[in-house]
Amino acid sequence: MIERFVNREHSWLDFNERVLQEAENDSVPIIERLRFIGIFSNNLDEFFKVRFATIKRIAQSSKTGKKVLGGTEASKLLEEITERVIKIQSKSNKILDSIELGLQRQNIHFINEKQVLSEHIDFLNEYFISKISPALVTIILNKKIQQDFTDNSAFLIVKMELAGNGENDKNEYALIEILNNLERFIVLPKVSDIQYVMLIDDLIRYNFGKIFSFFNYKTIEAHMIKITRDAELDLEGDASKSYIEKITESVEDRLFNDPVRMVYDASIANDTLEFMINKLDLNKNGSIIPGGRYHHRRDYMKFPSLDRNDLLYAKLEPLSIPGLNLSSNILEAISKKDYMINTPFHTFSYLIKFLREAALDPKVKRIKITIYRLSKSSQIVSSLINAAKNGKNVLVQIELQARFDEENNIESATKLEKGGVNVVFGVPGLKVHSKICVIEREENNRIKRYGFISTGNFNEDTAKVYTDHTLFTSDNKILKEINKVFNFIQVNYKLKKYNHLIVSPHYTNSSIFRLIDNEIFNSRNGKKAGINLKLNSISDFKMIDKLYEASQNGVKIKLIVRGVCCLIPGIKGFSDNIEVISIIDRFLEHSRIMIFENNHDPKVYITSGDLMTRNIHERVEVACPIYDFEIKKEIIETFSITWKDNVKSRLINSGVNNEFRKNSHPTLRSQIAVYEYFKSRLQLNEN
Repeated sequence: MIERFVNREHSWLDFNERVLQEAENDSVPIIERLRFIGIFSNNLDEFFKVRFATIKRIAQSSKTGKKVLGGTEASKLLEEITERVIKIQSKSNKILDSIELGLQRQNIHFINEKQVLSEHIDFLNEYFISKISPALVTIILNKKIQQDFTDNSAFLIVKMELAGNGENDKNEYALIEILNNLERFIVLPKVSDIQYVMLIDDLIRYNFGKIFSFFNYKTIEAHMIKITRDAELDLEGDASKSYIEKITESVEDRLFNDPVRMVYDASIANDTLEFMINKLDLNKNGSIIPGGRYHHRRDYMKFPSLDRNDLLYAKLEPLSIPGLNLSSNILEAISKKDYMINTPFHTFSYLIKFLREAALDPKVKRIKITIYRLSKSSQIVSSLINAAKNGKNVLVQIELQARFDEENNIESATKLEKGGVNVVFGVPGLKVHSKICVIEREENNRIKRYGFISTGNFNEDTAKVYTDHTLFTSDNKILKEINKVFNFIQVNYKLKKYNHLIVSPHYTNSSIFRLIDNEIFNSRNGKKAGINLKLNSISDFKMIDKLYEASQNGVKIKLIVRGVCCLIPGIKGFSDNIEVISIIDRFLEHSRIMIFENNHDPKVYITSGDLMTRNIHERVEVACPIYDFEIKKEIIETFSITWKDNVKSRLINSGVNNEFRKNSHPTLRSQIAVYEYFKSRLQLNEN
């Protein structure tokens, strides 16, 4: 019997190993390698909060979970994950050690509490007293009292051997929480051209004498532990409470959900480790993983640049778009033709300019937009409030359940409401994950629509590092249907029909199946057929089976999948017409596109959703067709460039997994090549 699917959790761990490959890769600038360690660690934290926690809940129920977990029992899968993560963590420790040695060769030295130079004593004392000491949370632990520790925080577990009368010596335990608002890396003054860096943990160890001066201890030691808790929100309860109140309370309660993982310093004493396991009540389904001295490694994502541009990626300045000018009227330009911005290769400022124009233009009467994730200081929010204050009718659908962004979205929703914006929270039971905006402008006594549809969030920060496509259009065929999506969001029991958009949760499955069936028909009849997909993830079994069917009917399928891929390519007579690669590089591959060959007349879509069950059936997603000939050509050509990558692409679920794709073709690193593609188009236009 043919094995048809890769387990989703193992596929995700494969993806995170690809991230770790970048940390290991000597061709990556060394400070960027350190930041990849941070990305790897942050990814793993979220995996345990969400996926591991979900499997743990299944294991604790009476169900095996085989159906939803791809044939593996939940309890067995938990064991497999823990065993595999221990190996990956061990590998990451060795990679981090090699990076630190490499930094030393660049005159950047990490020092601990036992390596402090005399030149740094005064600096560190002042730094601790002024910045660290007032913010420390220190808890004296008591075996008899229930004490809670917050989610995914970094702690130092301190063991003090108190001086007594010989046999009466006893151990006292304390926990020091390292708060997230503290700088994790202390950049010390240079000495003899050597840059010294100290981790906050070691500065705290250096000052134990000050912190615990009132304890008469003989010895003192501290080891890091990290606790990860189930991130599920509980939205049941008091019916009198509003949705936003329930989300707020659930986010607060999440801090004390059941622990699912504890990572500990492998050099910790056995009695200290046992004390903490009992204190946390980690049962047999919890994951207890040994780590290094410092394993809250997501902090490395923000490792300082140290004014060493030679150890960072070379800067790629965002490009402008031919025909769109930030100094001119964008709405006027869009009224004549469609435009596409491709971040981070193009500047995100166009989107901000679009909303600012709409906020000020007296002819604009109405603005509607969906919001999933925002930057902390969002210009999007400011523009929408500005529009409301100028008398526009502004409707914002904001998704309060955008995982790990709930607090920021609640804060933004409150700010928008206070600014006079009409805020709605979407559809019960569905997340609104679509990225759409439409404005209505009065022109010649008629309403004309303008808008944009995107594959990514309207977030100025992530737009600098996420690859995404955003279509600007005044095509009423598209925008009229975008309005239908907003109508559904506001009045969910009214289903709409769409002739152009593909909209989840009601139409995505059937619409994509029809597109695939058309390619199968063409292939069977000797016509040109092919499917090219670029996705974050593909895990829906029915969709994968449909692609297998297409492969068996001669349809050539190319998949570029950054993350989870449960599809297995290259099985003779079954999926041998399918190839899958994944690209991990300096930018996060986030854009989602679908290209169906359609017998020499390609159908091209950009979409907010992946081919995962949740995106197809449990979210409001929008896939938008590209009708503009030049933009369609641009998407097809950039897909082709990306597909030819033989520097940062890996082969997925085929032979040796995560093997770098090598061939005899000229060296091509797709993200740089795509940037050069847009740069050459701009230069051609300017000439």
